[in-house]
Amino acid sequence: MEFNTLLSVSVFIVVMALIISEKINRTVAALAGASVIIVMHIFSGEKALEYIDFNTIGVLIGMMIIVGIVKNTGVFEYLAIYAAKKAKGDPWRIILSLSIITALTSAFLDNVTTVLLIVPMTFVITEILELDPIPFLIPEIMASNIGGTATLIGDPPNIMIGSEAELDFIDFIKNVAPIVIVIFIATFLVLRFSYKNKFNVSNDKKRQITELDEKICIKNLPLLKKCLVVLCIVILGLIFHSQLGYSSAVVALSGAVLLLLISGESIDEATQSVEWPTIFFFSGLFIIVGSLEEVGLIEKLANVVIGITGNNLLLTGILIIWFSAIFSAFLDNIPFVATLIPLIQAMGASGMNIEPLWWAVSLGACLGGNGTLIGASANVIVAGLADKHGYKLTFGRYLKTGFPLMILSIILSTIYLVIFYLI
Repeated sequence: MEFNTLLSVSVFIVVMALIISEKINRTVAALAGASVIIVMHIFSGEKALEYIDFNTIGVLIGMMIIVGIVKNTGVFEYLAIYAAKKAKGDPWRIILSLSIITALTSAFLDNVTTVLLIVPMTFVITEILELDPIPFLIPEIMASNIGGTATLIGDPPNIMIGSEAELDFIDFIKNVAPIVIVIFIATFLVLRFSYKNKFNVSNDKKRQITELDEKICIKNLPLLKKCLVVLCIVILGLIFHSQLGYSSAVVALSGAVLLLLISGESIDEATQSVEWPTIFFFSGLFIIVGSLEEVGLIEKLANVVIGITGNNLLLTGILIIWFSAIFSAFLDNIPFVATLIPLIQAMGASGMNIEPLWWAVSLGACLGGNGTLIGASANVIVAGLADKHGYKLTFGRYLKTGFPLMILSIILSTIYLVIFYLI
């Protein structure tokens, strides 16, 4: 093994070990790993910047600023109390309702945007009920990744697959959404059983919820109207950004600037809403994963998977979905999918029916993000928000719930692919 390859793999393993052990802050670990990669000349600082996905970073910063301003209106408290009253203060019904909203929203918006909107509401509800918010946040994370799998625009891998394979929005709805619905139901049946005796809310607390008046939570109605207008523009922009010729980052950042202009809110206060440790964590992680791509390791791994299966469609499909899922649970799925796409296209050129393989990549790469706390952007964002509110969503705590449920979702996806596409 070449020195650069050995070094890149070693840095990745050490950083992952530090993140999992939580002996060092995950942002510090990621930045330290990225620094080693650059200092040891795996690639230059300029090249490292090319591996940072500034589109993702831009979306994060833009939406965090928007949500920070929206939060000042009191609308999150309003929605939280309204939802809790409709659920009559029952914790499980609140979890389910928020998760359904999260999944549906994630099908049409970036998962990060969705959790940035939903999570503040969750903290308000759990504070009222005096409950640990972590059992609420984990299902929301999983719902965001499951819902994002269902459509062309729900998750970046789907956008990449749709572009390269010439598959449209309806193709994803017809071929991926049916199993996503089954996976969502199965996931929350398991969670319902797991959480059966988790919550203890007194009737007095439930009564307090039903007696709350959500209308008094709205602190600034003129600002709320401006925020809703901008938010609608941003949502439409995110849905149609490809047709408009803009990146998601341009849409989110432009929306943030527009809201700052028309709201008169302080930019200093607005930028305090940005989770800068999370932004730096992603930047470091992008550079570390980029080093694995730079030395050709990701391509080699993908080639090994394809080489093992030959031209057997059934074996290829099963191996791709499982390899994609396990890989995406620990690494950014974007470079992996980018590497896999030309390999699948080459298989198509040799005469294989490759359409089922696109669905295998989509389901594996998107659902695999539920496996660990670093498997998807939304997971890291929620952990950062929890930390800011004084709660620890640790790697280990999430893994106990997320990884088994991710495996369940891939088992269901494999059965679906085998029955309807691979045989």
